[in-house]
Amino acid sequence: MSTRIVVAGTDTDIGKTIFSAALVQALDGYYWKPIQAGLAGETDSEIVARLSGLPALRILPEAYRLNTPASPHFAAERDGFEIDVLRLRPRDVPGPLVIELAGGLDVPLTRRLLQIDVIAGWKLPVVLCSSTRLGTINHSLLSIEALKRRGVPILGIAFIGDEIPDTESIIPAFGGVRRLGRLPNISELNSDTLRKAFAANFSIPDILGVGASGP
Repeated sequence: MSTRIVVAGTDTDIGKTIFSAALVQALDGYYWKPIQAGLAGETDSEIVARLSGLPALRILPEAYRLNTPASPHFAAERDGFEIDVLRLRPRDVPGPLVIELAGGLDVPLTRRLLQIDVIAGWKLPVVLCSSTRLGTINHSLLSIEALKRRGVPILGIAFIGDEIPDTESIIPAFGGVRRLGRLPNISELNSDTLRKAFAANFSIPDILGVGASGP
């Protein structure tokens, strides 16, 4: 089985789509966003296609394309249906697969089911993306605790934003997870600048846990 990695976030709009683009580019893999909520403007899959530079066939079609930029359960209801979690089974592809979740871990997919409970059933390793802005310590530690409580394997935490050394050390220490690196803000964001920023701050073997010994 090829490498499959779930990219989760502590919140929405923290940069996990940009991180996903960088990760799938570095892996030379495939990208899948199971649920896209909000279709006005550029979708996450379109952003990843543009920033990764991967062939169109490497960007897998979403299982759900919802019109309203809202929690998936509500966006689906606005479109007149309920999300069927059987359609969210991870795809089999002939190479590494990066799966980007919608919003934060605890967003409802239906009135009875949270996103985190679905990914717990996948039993795939997670990279948790976290911003370095104010409030991230609480959000990050709660997200780590929720993943661990459900037995979801955590590859580590990837920070996104300005350098805040204390934040970047205390979250892995209390959470008992590895700090994988930090993707800085990129003023002129394109495929080349993203590739260089990711290569300067992350290591694919380290993300995959090759030779890792702990937090």
